[in-house]
Parts: sequence; C-alpha cells; structure tokens
Amino acid sequence: MNIIEQIRKLKAERKAVILAHNYQVPEVQDIADFVGDSLGLSIQASRTDAEVIVFCGVHFMAETAKILSPGKTVLLPDKNAGCPMANMINGRQLRSLKDRHPEAKVLCYVNTSAEVKAECDLCCTSANAVTMVRGALKDEKEIIFVPDQYLADYVTTQTGRHFILWNGYCPTHARILPEDIVKAKILHPAAEVIAHPECTPEVRNLADRVASTEGMCRYVKETTAQEIIVGTEVGIIHRLKKENPGKVFYPASAQAVCPNMKLITLEKVLWALEDMQPVIDVPPDIARKARRCIERMLEYTE
Repeated sequence: MNIIEQIRKLKAERKAVILAHNYQVPEVQDIADFVGDSLGLSIQASRTDAEVIVFCGVHFMAETAKILSPGKTVLLPDKNAGCPMANMINGRQLRSLKDRHPEAKVLCYVNTSAEVKAECDLCCTSANAVTMVRGALKDEKEIIFVPDQYLADYVTTQTGRHFILWNGYCPTHARILPEDIVKAKILHPAAEVIAHPECTPEVRNLADRVASTEGMCRYVKETTAQEIIVGTEVGIIHRLKKENPGKVFYPASAQAVCPNMKLITLEKVLWALEDMQPVIDVPPDIARKARRCIERMLEYTE
C-alpha cells in the first residue's frame, strides 16, 4: 500500500477531512478534499460531518478551523508551520494600540492569531476587506487595521479611507519586486499580470488585476488571456494549471516561496492521522471572542 492509499484509508477510519491551502506543495493539494483560501477552507470543514480536520496550512488557519468547529479535532501536520505576518502582532501589542486609540474600531486580517482576533471588532479577508470597510465600518471615524500594512494600503486606494496601521507584512509577497514584474512582461509581452493585495503598492500598480487567491482562480477562468504572470506565492500555480490546462502561467518571482507552507508533506499528513497529533486547541474564552469577531464578518458578507 503506497502512502496515498494509507492516507485515504486512515482518513476514512478517523472520519477526517483534509484541507490544503492554495500555497501547499502539489502532492498535498492533490490528496486534499478541499483546496482554497484559509477562511473558506475552515467554513467548508465546519459544514461537513467530519470528526477530524487535517489542516495543511499554517497555525492561524488551524486555529480558525478550531474556532469554527469547536467539536472537531483539528490537526496541523507540522506544528512549526507558522505565519511570519501573523506573528508580527500579539494580543498585548494590540491592546496597547487600542489604549492609544480608545474610540477606534479594530479590523483584523484573518491572517492573525486567535489571541489577536479576540481583541478585534471585525475580521476580514483579502477578498472582502474593501466590502467590510465600505459597509460594516462606513460610519466609523477611526479604524485600526492589523497587521498587514500593504493590504491596508490597497483598501485605502479602493475606499479613500485611512487607517491606524500596524507595520506588518508578508515576507513572501514582499519578495516580489516591481523589477520582477517588468522583467516578466519583457519575456512574456502577451501575458496579463495578477497580484495579491499583500504585494507592495509598486507591484500592485503594475498588475492588470489585484485579487485574493480565490479571486485569482476565478479571474484566470474568465480572462481571455492565455498567459498569466502570477504575483503571489508560487504554490497556487499548481491549482491554476489543473483548472486551466490550456493556459500558461509564470511566477512573478521564483523567490515568492513561503517556507512555512512547504513544511507539510504527505508523510507528515500520514503521521498526523496515525498519531492524531499535533492537535490545535484554542482556550475557550479566546475562542468565544475570536468567533464573535469572525461571525460578525460572515453575517455581513454572506
């Protein structure tokens, strides 16, 4: 029995569902029940009758899955798979920022720890951040936006709203440079450029479309362009190729690799199912407050 067969057998025995983020390695994406963005995966898992969630992503994603599925066991195949941007702010730091701006509402990117979400009024994704600011927060005079300064800047360009910022960022997206886009366009002049909102303003300004990972997947299906320069973590190209076999994709930068996303392997998925470890738990009080933050977003956007 090969490793994929072993995983499928154990998955059935454990009544598990396997989730894989768009940035996971190809073989992990291929054995997953669902592939997508972090919040969408957690929502999908919460709607299944699975007893176990194997989240092939990073720590904050597994926490979010646990928050939305408190009765399920959540496994993160590599406990060291963290998110540098999420780690750039903690609950103590956010409380200090709130103390300095007591009238401000707090909007946090989903790429944050449960501890940080518990301190926030509303959550957002890269796909709905603009909607949240235009709608749920339209009457607020002050908004604290944590932790991604580049996503906040993108929302400012779309809404005209300015925020109290935290200087966090995604190191992987920051590796994509404007000159990378220029070089790629010289090599592939017929190609369109798509870029993630976590990219720097200089990179986003060179893109034909700025979108979340799921937004990218939708856009690529719809565009008539046959060649696409992809301005996000390179792992998504595997999914884009599978879903659009007639189109050609080029990474904007070969350096746009998230080392944390690449920690999870088929072997680690198998070991997680065998040992039922590592388990991700969230303290009940933090989970309750963080869930409220997420549910307020879902009430507004669904």
